[in-house]
Amino acid sequence: MKKTGTDTHRAVSYLRTSSAANTDGDSPHRQDAAVMGYAKRAGVEVVACFWDKAVSGADAIDTRAGFVALLAFCETIGVKTIIVETANRFCRDLIVQETGFAMLTKAGFALIAADHPDSFTSDTPTAVLIRQILGAVAQFDKTMVVDKLKVARDRASERAGRRVEGRKGYQDTNPQAVREARRLARKSPKTGKARTLMEISAELAALGYLNGKGKPFAPVQVGRLIGRDAEYRKAGSTAAE
Repeated sequence: MKKTGTDTHRAVSYLRTSSAANTDGDSPHRQDAAVMGYAKRAGVEVVACFWDKAVSGADAIDTRAGFVALLAFCETIGVKTIIVETANRFCRDLIVQETGFAMLTKAGFALIAADHPDSFTSDTPTAVLIRQILGAVAQFDKTMVVDKLKVARDRASERAGRRVEGRKGYQDTNPQAVREARRLARKSPKTGKARTLMEISAELAALGYLNGKGKPFAPVQVGRLIGRDAEYRKAGSTAAE
């Protein structure tokens, strides 16, 4: 696909989950719903979704595989708008946030937080202050959450007499579902076509493979099972809204 120039009516979305423990939770669905809700209100078409799972908000954006892929995709099709759920989904660390924002601005990108659309797009002194405050609050909240989880795990470990860690992924808890999902994701040798993520979810459910809540896997979960996280938008991930 050739670069078509800057497109102000299309955008890409960026999701980030900071630990392996919450990749199977509600976070990606909540982020997706917030981004898609904003895009609908703003009349913007989201053409692709990129997700960095188990990536710290303190990591520089140019070290994140999902974000690097996002930038390459945007360069190819000429999209210059990136939508995130909140400022802390982009970065939690204030210095990384400001550095990353400056880099994107220099490259001609507009970064939009769905909950506060002007927090990134405006460069007024007030907007910069708000952005810095939001980043600082997010960084503080993250530290508090990490400390609380550690204390809770320490207490649980003491009661259990062994070390208790966070929730494991499906590769550990349901490897059969992972293997079956990957089998279903293969292209048909006859037609060369592959099932959509929704179709894979339906077939997994028919075989008795369900998510931790006893429901069919959402497209985003299927994407993780088969290692194609960014494709669930194409397969109709708005079902998660």
